[in-house]
Amino acid sequence: MSRAVIVTGASRGIGRAIALRFGTEGCDLALIQRGDAAETVRALGRPAIVEQCDLANAEEAEQATARAIERLGRVDVCVCNAGGAVRASALEVSLSDFRRIVELNLVSTFAVARAAARAMDGGGAIVMTASVISFQGGWRVGSYAASKAGVANLVRALANEWASLGIRVNAVAPGYIENEFTAALRADPVRTAELSARIPAGRWGRDEDIPTPSIGSRRRRPRTCTDTRLPSTGDGWGADVLARRAVLGRARVRFP
Repeated sequence: MSRAVIVTGASRGIGRAIALRFGTEGCDLALIQRGDAAETVRALGRPAIVEQCDLANAEEAEQATARAIERLGRVDVCVCNAGGAVRASALEVSLSDFRRIVELNLVSTFAVARAAARAMDGGGAIVMTASVISFQGGWRVGSYAASKAGVANLVRALANEWASLGIRVNAVAPGYIENEFTAALRADPVRTAELSARIPAGRWGRDEDIPTPSIGSRRRRPRTCTDTRLPSTGDGWGADVLARRAVLGRARVRFP
């Protein structure tokens, strides 16, 4: 039986790459997002369920997830990927923008994960998209840094709480990715040079780099790997020492 998979924010970027990777595995897909998923569905080359909602509204996100699960019939894997950022000085960013990013990146992620967990009778896997900025403060992205740090700790909390239910909760923490979301940042040659100098692999990551560590393959489904935040230290800034040790100590990490 093919896996039933939910991916949020799959119309572009990392979410689209993850959805396409699951598609090649023959999974039954439900895509939840604000925008149109038509291009992603065409690229999949097979039908997919699409639920549109404002993912910056946690209640809407939770309801859309419940509808997607009802249409799928079950859920085995839920990838909480949707997110966003506002680049502004902490002295200038509006409180409404700050709240919106925290709602989108953190509260909505929790709402989607909880809706999926409620339907994972017998266990499943939840993967959240954190960030290397989960482990350090970034620059002019206070709401993003705060919310992604929250995601990293939410993974710890839910992994503790749901392990007895057979639900594994993990996260991937991408570094700087060369896509449309970082276009404005890459347009600044000085800032780009500063960031590039810190990247061990000598290049920015690409969307297609993320699914390999984050979703593994259908032939490798560990039953006990949970509470791992996998930093992509090859294509971004590093993570804290504990996170690095967690990865080094689990050299066979593949999830879900």
